[in-house]
Amino acid sequence: QVQLAESGGGLVQAGGSLSLSCTASAAPGRTFSDYVMAWFRQAPGKEREFVAAISQSGGTTNSPESVKGRFTMSRDNPKDTVYMKMNSLEPEDTAVYYCAARRFWSVLAVNSRDYDYWGQGTQVTVSS
Repeated sequence: QVQLAESGGGLVQAGGSLSLSCTASAAPGRTFSDYVMAWFRQAPGKEREFVAAISQSGGTTNSPESVKGRFTMSRDNPKDTVYMKMNSLEPEDTAVYYCAARRFWSVLAVNSRDYDYWGQGTQVTVSS
């Protein structure tokens, strides 16, 4: 079982920046670098939305146009941690942000059902 713990959420004004972190505990017999990691977000009354994913080595990332150029996902495998730097935040970015993990990379893995492990989420609120 993989355990994920997000941190770094908070309140920021529109146009500001925020950084999120997610620290993972891998399943027995596996290491953090065995997992594709992703960020999703969910606003009140909306479905969970894909934000970004990063391959096991960190060499490949995937993100939708809505955040491309503003959000950057990275990982530090020795620290068992992924990060997401969010710039130029907009009120529409307000949501609970979740860290997720799966074993195999696919650019098609952009739905919440594609991921097997989830953190508890961290709230990001962007004021106008």
